[in-house]
Amino acid sequence: MSEGEAPASRGPIDVAGVMAALPHRYPMLLVDRVEELIPDRSIAAIKAVTINEGFFQGHFPGRPIMPGVLIVEALAQAAGVLAVESLGLSGSGKLVYFMAIDEAKFRVPVEPGCLLRLEVEFVQKRASVCKFSGKALVDGKVAAQANFTAMIADPPKAG
Repeated sequence: MSEGEAPASRGPIDVAGVMAALPHRYPMLLVDRVEELIPDRSIAAIKAVTINEGFFQGHFPGRPIMPGVLIVEALAQAAGVLAVESLGLSGSGKLVYFMAIDEAKFRVPVEPGCLLRLEVEFVQKRASVCKFSGKALVDGKVAAQANFTAMIADPPKAG
């Protein structure tokens, strides 16, 4: 790729491809599909929010909404896919760990039946620490947004 040329976009990536990049599994896997991934730049992913998710039983009966912390976790998982793919770490066993969440804002409730669009961009990329800016949208409206930092590291040793 020559200087100034945009990196090649990848996608769609199905759930099997997402699971190849992330260690998360049900019930903590919160990215169902990647629509577009531009290495070193951004990712657009989808979380299909269904009434079958366990957290809806208690959050809240009669008015189920997706907890804000899980929306931020979904954004972080999308960022994890972006980082792993951009840094060429797929299959390396490296994990992406949250270090900080800043300026989180929640605008509208996310309810069962929604397609939550996760848009995340690199703010800063280094070998072991990356900063991201993300927003989660429902029907084109921002439901949540946050800036966050993650560390790329080896998994913990088995005890």
